[in-house]
Amino acid sequence: MSKVKRAYRYRFYPTDEQKQILARTFGCVRYTYNWALQLSIDTYQQTGKGLSYKQLSAHLTALKQQPETLFLNEVSCVPCQQALRHLKRAYVNFFEGRASYPTFKRRHDGQSAEYTRSAFSFQDGQLTLAKMDAPLAIHWSRPLLDGASPSTVTVSRDTADRYFVSILVEEDISPLPRSEEAVGIDLGLNTMVVTSAGQTFDNPRYFARDQKKLARAQRKLSRKKKDSKNHEKQRRRVAKIHARIADRRRDYQHKLSTKLVRENQTIVVESLVVKHMLQHPTLARSIADVGWGEFVRQLEYKAAWYGRTVVKIDRWYPSSKTCSTCEHVLDSLSLDCHEWTCPACGAHHDRDFNAAKSVLAEGLRMSAAERAAAACGGSVSANLHGTREASSRGSRNQGR
Repeated sequence: MSKVKRAYRYRFYPTDEQKQILARTFGCVRYTYNWALQLSIDTYQQTGKGLSYKQLSAHLTALKQQPETLFLNEVSCVPCQQALRHLKRAYVNFFEGRASYPTFKRRHDGQSAEYTRSAFSFQDGQLTLAKMDAPLAIHWSRPLLDGASPSTVTVSRDTADRYFVSILVEEDISPLPRSEEAVGIDLGLNTMVVTSAGQTFDNPRYFARDQKKLARAQRKLSRKKKDSKNHEKQRRRVAKIHARIADRRRDYQHKLSTKLVRENQTIVVESLVVKHMLQHPTLARSIADVGWGEFVRQLEYKAAWYGRTVVKIDRWYPSSKTCSTCEHVLDSLSLDCHEWTCPACGAHHDRDFNAAKSVLAEGLRMSAAERAAAACGGSVSANLHGTREASSRGSRNQGR
Protein backbone atom coordinates (compact mmCIF):
# COMPACT_ATOMS: atom_id res chain seq x y z
CA MET A 1 0.00 0.00 0.00
CA SER A 2 1.38 3.39 -0.99
CA LYS A 3 0.38 6.82 0.26
CA VAL A 4 -0.14 9.36 -2.52
CA LYS A 5 -1.68 12.77 -2.94
CA ARG A 6 -4.73 12.49 -5.13
CA ALA A 7 -7.00 15.19 -6.51
CA TYR A 8 -10.77 14.78 -6.76
CA ARG A 9 -12.39 17.18 -9.21
CA TYR A 10 -16.03 18.20 -9.02
CA ARG A 11 -18.24 20.71 -10.72
CA PHE A 12 -20.00 23.29 -8.55
CA TYR A 13 -22.61 25.98 -9.11
CA PRO A 14 -21.81 29.27 -7.33
CA THR A 15 -24.38 31.85 -6.36
CA ASP A 16 -24.26 35.33 -7.89
CA GLU A 17 -22.43 36.63 -4.82
CA GLN A 18 -19.91 33.81 -4.97
CA LYS A 19 -19.37 34.47 -8.69
CA GLN A 20 -18.46 38.06 -7.90
CA ILE A 21 -16.03 37.02 -5.17
CA LEU A 22 -14.43 34.41 -7.42
CA ALA A 23 -14.20 36.89 -10.32
CA ARG A 24 -12.31 39.34 -8.10
CA THR A 25 -10.10 36.55 -6.80
CA PHE A 26 -9.28 35.28 -10.29
CA GLY A 27 -8.46 38.81 -11.37
CA CYS A 28 -6.16 39.44 -8.41
CA VAL A 29 -4.39 36.11 -8.91
CA ARG A 30 -3.87 36.87 -12.60
CA TYR A 31 -2.66 40.40 -11.82
CA THR A 32 -0.25 39.13 -9.15
CA TYR A 33 1.20 36.45 -11.43
CA ASN A 34 1.70 38.84 -14.36
CA TRP A 35 3.13 41.54 -12.11
CA ALA A 36 5.60 39.10 -10.54
CA LEU A 37 6.62 37.73 -13.95
CA GLN A 38 7.25 41.21 -15.34
CA LEU A 39 9.18 42.19 -12.19
CA SER A 40 11.32 39.07 -12.50
CA ILE A 41 12.06 39.82 -16.16
CA ASP A 42 12.95 43.46 -15.44
CA THR A 43 15.15 42.52 -12.49
CA TYR A 44 17.05 39.94 -14.53
CA GLN A 45 17.61 42.40 -17.39
CA GLN A 46 18.94 45.03 -14.98
CA THR A 47 20.98 42.89 -12.58
CA GLY A 48 21.46 39.54 -14.29
CA LYS A 49 19.81 37.81 -11.33
CA GLY A 50 16.32 36.54 -10.67
CA LEU A 51 14.09 37.00 -7.64
CA SER A 52 13.41 34.36 -5.01
CA TYR A 53 9.95 33.62 -3.64
CA LYS A 54 10.86 35.44 -0.42
CA GLN A 55 11.85 38.57 -2.35
CA LEU A 56 8.69 38.45 -4.48
CA SER A 57 6.58 38.05 -1.36
CA ALA A 58 8.18 41.16 0.18
CA HIS A 59 7.52 43.12 -3.02
CA LEU A 60 3.89 41.91 -2.99
CA THR A 61 3.42 43.19 0.56
CA ALA A 62 4.63 46.62 -0.55
CA LEU A 63 2.44 46.45 -3.66
CA LYS A 64 -0.70 45.96 -1.58
CA GLN A 65 0.00 49.22 0.26
CA GLN A 66 0.07 51.34 -2.88
CA PRO A 67 -3.14 53.35 -3.56
CA GLU A 68 -3.63 52.04 -7.10
CA THR A 69 -3.46 48.39 -6.04
CA LEU A 70 -5.49 48.43 -2.83
CA PHE A 71 -8.00 46.15 -4.58
CA LEU A 72 -5.62 43.24 -3.87
CA ASN A 73 -6.66 43.45 -0.22
CA GLU A 74 -10.33 42.78 -1.05
CA VAL A 75 -9.76 39.06 -1.61
CA SER A 76 -8.04 36.33 0.39
CA CYS A 77 -4.27 36.77 0.46
CA VAL A 78 -3.61 33.02 0.08
CA PRO A 79 -4.38 32.64 -3.66
CA CYS A 80 -2.11 35.59 -4.46
CA GLN A 81 0.71 34.05 -2.43
CA GLN A 82 0.15 30.75 -4.20
CA ALA A 83 0.44 32.56 -7.54
CA LEU A 84 4.01 33.49 -6.60
CA ARG A 85 4.77 29.84 -5.81
CA HIS A 86 3.29 28.79 -9.14
CA LEU A 87 5.54 31.29 -10.92
CA LYS A 88 8.63 29.93 -9.18
CA ARG A 89 7.57 26.40 -10.11
CA ALA A 90 7.14 27.54 -13.73
CA TYR A 91 10.71 28.87 -13.69
CA VAL A 92 12.01 25.60 -12.23
CA ASN A 93 10.22 23.62 -14.93
CA PHE A 94 11.71 25.92 -17.57
CA PHE A 95 15.28 25.68 -16.33
CA GLU A 96 15.01 21.90 -15.98
CA GLY A 97 13.76 21.56 -19.54
CA ARG A 98 10.22 20.37 -18.77
CA ALA A 99 8.37 23.44 -20.06
CA SER A 100 8.79 26.60 -22.07
CA TYR A 101 9.43 30.04 -20.56
CA PRO A 102 6.56 31.33 -18.35
CA THR A 103 3.99 33.42 -20.19
CA PHE A 104 1.54 36.06 -19.03
CA LYS A 105 -1.98 34.99 -18.09
CA ARG A 106 -4.88 36.33 -20.13
CA ARG A 107 -8.32 37.38 -18.98
CA HIS A 108 -10.21 35.28 -21.53
CA ASP A 109 -8.34 32.04 -20.76
CA GLY A 110 -9.30 29.60 -18.04
CA GLN A 111 -8.89 31.02 -14.52
CA SER A 112 -7.91 29.34 -11.26
CA ALA A 113 -7.10 30.13 -7.64
CA GLU A 114 -5.50 27.83 -5.08
CA TYR A 115 -6.44 27.88 -1.38
CA THR A 116 -4.41 26.24 1.38
CA ARG A 117 -5.75 24.96 4.72
CA SER A 118 -5.87 28.41 6.31
CA ALA A 119 -8.15 29.77 3.59
CA PHE A 120 -11.00 27.25 3.57
CA SER A 121 -13.01 25.03 5.88
CA PHE A 122 -14.23 21.52 5.11
CA GLN A 123 -16.72 20.04 7.56
CA ASP A 124 -19.45 17.46 7.08
CA GLY A 125 -19.02 17.52 3.32
CA GLN A 126 -19.39 21.31 3.15
CA LEU A 127 -16.58 23.35 1.60
CA THR A 128 -16.47 27.06 2.41
CA LEU A 129 -13.79 29.34 0.98
CA ALA A 130 -12.33 32.43 2.60
CA LYS A 131 -14.37 35.63 2.18
CA MET A 132 -17.52 33.54 1.58
CA ASP A 133 -20.41 33.06 4.00
CA ALA A 134 -22.07 30.05 2.34
CA PRO A 135 -20.52 26.73 1.27
CA LEU A 136 -20.09 25.85 -2.39
CA ALA A 137 -22.92 23.93 -4.06
CA ILE A 138 -20.77 21.01 -5.22
CA HIS A 139 -22.14 18.21 -7.37
CA TRP A 140 -20.57 15.17 -5.70
CA SER A 141 -20.30 12.99 -8.82
CA ARG A 142 -18.25 10.46 -6.82
CA PRO A 143 -17.69 10.10 -3.09
CA LEU A 144 -14.71 11.71 -1.46
CA LEU A 145 -12.52 9.53 0.73
CA ASP A 146 -14.08 8.97 4.18
CA GLY A 147 -12.44 11.20 6.77
CA ALA A 148 -10.55 13.07 4.09
CA SER A 149 -8.60 16.13 5.20
CA PRO A 150 -7.90 18.32 2.13
CA SER A 151 -4.50 19.98 2.04
CA THR A 152 -5.29 22.35 -0.83
CA VAL A 153 -8.37 23.32 -2.81
CA THR A 154 -8.15 24.71 -6.33
CA VAL A 155 -11.13 26.54 -7.77
CA SER A 156 -11.22 27.05 -11.53
CA ARG A 157 -13.43 28.46 -14.25
CA ASP A 158 -12.98 27.26 -17.82
CA THR A 159 -13.61 29.23 -21.00
CA ALA A 160 -17.17 27.85 -21.17
CA ASP A 161 -17.89 29.50 -17.78
CA ARG A 162 -18.09 26.19 -15.92
CA TYR A 163 -16.80 26.15 -12.33
CA PHE A 164 -14.78 23.27 -10.90
CA VAL A 165 -13.16 22.55 -7.56
CA SER A 166 -10.21 20.20 -7.20
CA ILE A 167 -9.71 18.79 -3.70
CA LEU A 168 -6.25 17.40 -2.94
CA VAL A 169 -6.17 14.69 -0.27
CA GLU A 170 -3.65 12.12 0.94
CA GLU A 171 -4.84 8.61 0.23
CA ASP A 172 -3.62 5.05 0.73
CA ILE A 173 -3.83 3.14 -2.56
CA SER A 174 -3.47 -0.63 -2.51
CA PRO A 175 -1.62 -2.13 -5.48
CA LEU A 176 -3.57 -4.45 -7.72
CA PRO A 177 -2.95 -8.21 -7.49
CA ARG A 178 0.19 -9.09 -9.41
CA SER A 179 -0.38 -10.34 -12.94
CA GLU A 180 1.90 -12.17 -15.32
CA GLU A 181 0.46 -10.37 -18.34
CA ALA A 182 2.67 -8.03 -20.38
CA VAL A 183 1.46 -6.06 -23.36
CA GLY A 184 3.00 -3.88 -26.03
CA ILE A 185 0.89 -1.16 -27.58
CA ASP A 186 1.20 0.56 -30.93
CA LEU A 187 -0.32 4.04 -31.08
CA GLY A 188 -1.92 5.08 -34.34
CA LEU A 189 -4.36 7.45 -35.99
CA ASN A 190 -6.84 5.15 -37.74
CA THR A 191 -6.84 2.84 -34.71
CA MET A 192 -5.78 4.58 -31.51
CA VAL A 193 -4.31 1.52 -29.77
CA VAL A 194 -3.37 -1.92 -31.08
CA THR A 195 -2.05 -4.34 -28.47
CA SER A 196 0.31 -7.26 -28.89
CA ALA A 197 -2.52 -9.49 -27.62
CA GLY A 198 -4.55 -8.66 -30.73
CA GLN A 199 -6.94 -6.12 -29.19
CA THR A 200 -7.77 -2.97 -31.11
CA PHE A 201 -9.29 0.25 -29.74
CA ASP A 202 -10.71 2.70 -32.23
CA ASN A 203 -9.84 6.36 -32.47
CA PRO A 204 -13.16 8.15 -31.73
CA ARG A 205 -12.01 11.33 -33.56
CA TYR A 206 -14.07 13.62 -31.34
CA PHE A 207 -12.74 16.80 -32.92
CA ALA A 208 -13.48 15.55 -36.44
CA ARG A 209 -17.05 14.74 -35.41
CA ASP A 210 -17.76 18.30 -34.26
CA GLN A 211 -15.49 20.07 -36.73
CA LYS A 212 -18.29 21.40 -38.94
CA LYS A 213 -20.34 22.55 -35.97
CA LEU A 214 -17.26 24.28 -34.54
CA ALA A 215 -16.45 25.94 -37.87
CA ARG A 216 -19.99 27.38 -38.14
CA ALA A 217 -19.81 28.70 -34.59
CA GLN A 218 -16.41 30.29 -35.22
CA ARG A 219 -17.64 31.96 -38.41
CA LYS A 220 -20.54 33.46 -36.49
CA LEU A 221 -18.11 34.64 -33.82
CA SER A 222 -15.93 36.37 -36.43
CA ARG A 223 -18.93 38.43 -37.58
CA LYS A 224 -19.77 39.72 -34.09
CA LYS A 225 -18.56 43.10 -32.95
CA LYS A 226 -15.72 42.66 -30.47
CA ASP A 227 -16.39 43.46 -26.81
CA SER A 228 -20.15 43.36 -27.43
CA LYS A 229 -22.60 41.17 -25.55
CA ASN A 230 -23.36 39.16 -28.68
CA HIS A 231 -19.64 38.54 -29.17
CA GLU A 232 -19.36 37.24 -25.60
CA LYS A 233 -22.40 34.98 -26.01
CA GLN A 234 -21.01 33.47 -29.21
CA ARG A 235 -17.56 33.08 -27.64
CA ARG A 236 -19.17 30.95 -24.94
CA ARG A 237 -20.91 28.81 -27.56
CA VAL A 238 -17.55 28.16 -29.24
CA ALA A 239 -15.94 27.40 -25.88
CA LYS A 240 -18.71 24.91 -25.02
CA ILE A 241 -18.05 22.99 -28.23
CA HIS A 242 -14.34 22.84 -27.43
CA ALA A 243 -15.13 21.73 -23.86
CA ARG A 244 -17.44 18.98 -25.11
CA ILE A 245 -14.71 17.65 -27.40
CA ALA A 246 -12.08 17.73 -24.66
CA ASP A 247 -14.35 16.13 -22.05
CA ARG A 248 -15.28 13.19 -24.25
CA ARG A 249 -11.68 12.63 -25.33
CA ARG A 250 -10.42 12.70 -21.74
CA ASP A 251 -13.16 10.33 -20.59
CA TYR A 252 -12.25 7.82 -23.33
CA GLN A 253 -8.54 8.07 -22.46
CA HIS A 254 -9.24 7.47 -18.78
CA LYS A 255 -11.38 4.41 -19.43
CA LEU A 256 -8.87 2.90 -21.86
CA SER A 257 -5.79 3.60 -19.72
CA THR A 258 -7.50 2.18 -16.62
CA LYS A 259 -8.45 -0.99 -18.52
CA LEU A 260 -4.88 -1.56 -19.72
CA VAL A 261 -3.40 -0.93 -16.27
CA ARG A 262 -5.82 -3.29 -14.53
CA GLU A 263 -5.27 -6.14 -17.00
CA ASN A 264 -1.48 -6.03 -17.44
CA GLN A 265 1.52 -6.02 -15.12
CA THR A 266 3.87 -4.52 -17.73
CA ILE A 267 2.90 -2.07 -20.47
CA VAL A 268 5.40 -1.19 -23.20
CA VAL A 269 4.94 1.95 -25.30
CA GLU A 270 7.04 4.03 -27.65
CA SER A 271 8.62 7.30 -26.49
CA LEU A 272 6.79 9.77 -28.68
CA VAL A 273 7.70 13.46 -28.85
CA VAL A 274 4.23 14.73 -29.67
CA LYS A 275 5.17 18.41 -29.80
CA HIS A 276 7.54 17.68 -32.69
CA MET A 277 4.96 15.49 -34.44
CA LEU A 278 2.45 18.36 -34.27
CA GLN A 279 4.61 20.21 -36.79
CA HIS A 280 3.55 17.76 -39.51
CA PRO A 281 1.93 19.77 -42.33
CA THR A 282 -1.05 17.43 -42.91
CA LEU A 283 -1.38 15.15 -39.87
CA ALA A 284 -1.02 17.73 -37.06
CA ARG A 285 -4.79 18.10 -36.53
CA SER A 286 -5.35 14.33 -36.39
CA ILE A 287 -2.42 13.86 -33.99
CA ALA A 288 -3.78 16.54 -31.68
CA ASP A 289 -7.25 14.96 -31.85
CA VAL A 290 -6.10 11.50 -30.76
CA GLY A 291 -4.19 12.80 -27.70
CA TRP A 292 -1.26 10.36 -27.42
CA GLY A 293 0.68 12.44 -24.91
CA GLU A 294 -2.16 12.65 -22.37
CA PHE A 295 -2.94 8.94 -22.81
CA VAL A 296 0.65 7.87 -22.05
CA ARG A 297 0.79 10.26 -19.08
CA GLN A 298 -2.30 8.62 -17.62
CA LEU A 299 -0.77 5.18 -18.12
CA GLU A 300 2.35 6.24 -16.21
CA TYR A 301 0.78 7.64 -13.07
CA LYS A 302 -1.92 4.97 -12.85
CA ALA A 303 0.69 2.24 -13.23
CA ALA A 304 2.66 3.84 -10.40
CA TRP A 305 -0.41 3.96 -8.16
CA TYR A 306 -1.39 0.34 -8.70
CA GLY A 307 1.99 -1.40 -8.73
CA ARG A 308 2.32 -1.79 -12.49
CA THR A 309 5.25 -0.94 -14.75
CA VAL A 310 5.39 1.20 -17.88
CA VAL A 311 8.41 0.73 -20.14
CA LYS A 312 9.11 3.35 -22.81
CA ILE A 313 11.33 2.22 -25.66
CA ASP A 314 13.44 4.41 -27.93
CA ARG A 315 11.26 6.42 -30.30
CA TRP A 316 13.65 5.59 -33.15
CA TYR A 317 13.13 1.84 -32.77
CA PRO A 318 11.72 0.59 -36.16
CA SER A 319 8.79 -1.35 -34.71
CA SER A 320 6.72 -1.35 -37.89
CA LYS A 321 9.63 -2.55 -40.06
CA THR A 322 10.87 -5.22 -37.62
CA CYS A 323 9.57 -8.75 -38.09
CA SER A 324 8.17 -9.92 -34.75
CA THR A 325 8.98 -13.53 -35.70
CA CYS A 326 12.64 -13.41 -36.76
CA GLU A 327 13.55 -9.75 -36.00
CA HIS A 328 14.49 -9.02 -39.61
CA VAL A 329 14.33 -5.27 -40.33
CA LEU A 330 13.02 -4.01 -43.67
CA ASP A 331 14.93 -1.31 -45.50
CA SER A 332 11.74 0.72 -45.99
CA LEU A 333 7.99 0.48 -45.45
CA SER A 334 5.58 3.02 -46.92
CA LEU A 335 2.83 4.52 -44.77
CA ASP A 336 0.07 3.16 -47.00
CA CYS A 337 1.31 -0.42 -46.61
CA HIS A 338 -0.89 -2.13 -44.00
CA GLU A 339 0.30 -5.71 -44.53
CA TRP A 340 3.66 -7.14 -45.50
CA THR A 341 5.52 -10.45 -45.74
CA CYS A 342 8.95 -10.92 -44.17
CA PRO A 343 11.53 -11.75 -46.87
CA ALA A 344 13.64 -13.66 -44.35
CA CYS A 345 11.18 -16.07 -42.71
CA GLY A 346 8.08 -15.66 -44.89
CA ALA A 347 5.80 -14.60 -42.02
CA HIS A 348 2.85 -12.46 -43.07
CA HIS A 349 2.17 -9.48 -40.81
CA ASP A 350 -0.50 -6.93 -40.15
CA ARG A 351 1.47 -3.70 -39.84
CA ASP A 352 0.00 -2.44 -36.53
CA PHE A 353 -0.25 -5.83 -34.82
CA ASN A 354 3.32 -6.66 -35.79
CA ALA A 355 4.49 -3.26 -34.47
CA ALA A 356 2.80 -3.92 -31.12
CA LYS A 357 4.49 -7.32 -30.80
CA SER A 358 7.86 -5.80 -31.75
CA VAL A 359 7.36 -3.06 -29.15
CA LEU A 360 6.64 -5.68 -26.49
CA ALA A 361 9.72 -7.74 -27.40
CA GLU A 362 11.98 -4.68 -27.29
CA GLY A 363 10.50 -3.56 -23.96
CA LEU A 364 11.00 -6.97 -22.35
CA ARG A 365 14.57 -7.05 -23.66
CA MET A 366 15.23 -3.62 -22.15
CA SER A 367 13.71 -4.68 -18.82
CA ALA A 368 15.85 -7.82 -18.69
CA ALA A 369 18.99 -5.83 -19.50
CA GLU A 370 18.18 -3.26 -16.82
CA ARG A 371 17.54 -5.92 -14.20
CA ALA A 372 20.86 -7.54 -15.06
CA ALA A 373 22.63 -4.16 -14.84
CA ALA A 374 20.98 -3.43 -11.49
CA ALA A 375 22.02 -6.84 -10.15
CA CYS A 376 25.60 -6.05 -11.15
CA GLY A 377 25.50 -2.65 -9.47
CA GLY A 378 24.72 -0.63 -12.59
CA SER A 379 22.15 2.15 -12.89
CA VAL A 380 18.61 1.56 -13.97
CA SER A 381 17.50 3.43 -17.07
CA ALA A 382 15.07 6.29 -16.64
CA ASN A 383 12.91 4.76 -19.34
CA LEU A 384 11.61 2.20 -16.85
CA HIS A 385 9.11 4.13 -14.76
CA GLY A 386 8.71 2.89 -11.23
CA THR A 387 6.11 3.75 -8.66
CA ARG A 388 7.91 6.53 -6.87
CA GLU A 389 8.77 8.66 -9.92
CA ALA A 390 5.39 8.58 -11.59
CA SER A 391 3.53 8.88 -8.27
CA SER A 392 4.96 12.33 -7.64
CA ARG A 393 4.13 13.33 -11.21
CA GLY A 394 0.55 12.11 -10.88
CA SER A 395 -0.17 13.60 -7.46
CA ARG A 396 -2.44 16.29 -8.86
CA ASN A 397 -4.17 14.11 -11.42
CA GLN A 398 -7.75 13.06 -11.15
CA GLY A 399 -8.00 9.42 -10.14
CA ARG A 400 -10.18 7.47 -12.53
